Amino acid sequence: MDALAVPTDRGKGWYLSLMAPNTKGPTFAWLDPSRLYCNSQALSDCVKDLLYPFQKEAIDLVVGIDAMGFILGSAVATTLGKGFLAIRKAGHLCIQTQSQEYSDYSGREKMVEVRLDVLRPGLQVLIVDQWIETGGTMKAAIKLVERQGATVVGVAAVAIENSEGGKWIKEKYKHSHCIPEELQSQIDKQYLDSFKSFAS
Repeated sequence: MDALAVPTDRGKGWYLSLMAPNTKGPTFAWLDPSRLYCNSQALSDCVKDLLYPFQKEAIDLVVGIDAMGFILGSAVATTLGKGFLAIRKAGHLCIQTQSQEYSDYSGREKMVEVRLDVLRPGLQVLIVDQWIETGGTMKAAIKLVERQGATVVGVAAVAIENSEGGKWIKEKYKHSHCIPEELQSQIDKQYLDSFKSFAS
């Protein structure tokens, strides 16, 4: 499908066909959703689908996770008419921050950080990332937000896989993602196959 084309029939999740499969081997993610951001209608429809479960929620601020969560999170924030706060990979901010360690999908130990002058008790926050695989990065982001007293209203991503961490997030927090139920098992299988290849 042409990355910039818009089909006449835009059924729910039509933009998922714009995602590109991995062509570089097992050390890379198995799927790249970022091509759908190149299509303005696809990005708009994706954001609309992600926000649907939160229509009645009071959201004060959108938080996006480094790096692809910045794109999707900014689009969500703009649609809501709210501000955007970035959770960065540690070591990039020149101001006082709070940091949180986590393990990524490959098992590597990493750290994310957030500035200290925005989050506060009573603030209602929606956290956005592109994809939730093991849930490690999202859990770290949730800890950073809640540690400063803000409330996590929910979590949104193009996909939330049914990994142990993904299930934990789905059980604990209101959430939204763009993967139809009939495709969820395919997404989970691809992730497991990719993870096995990466680990071997």
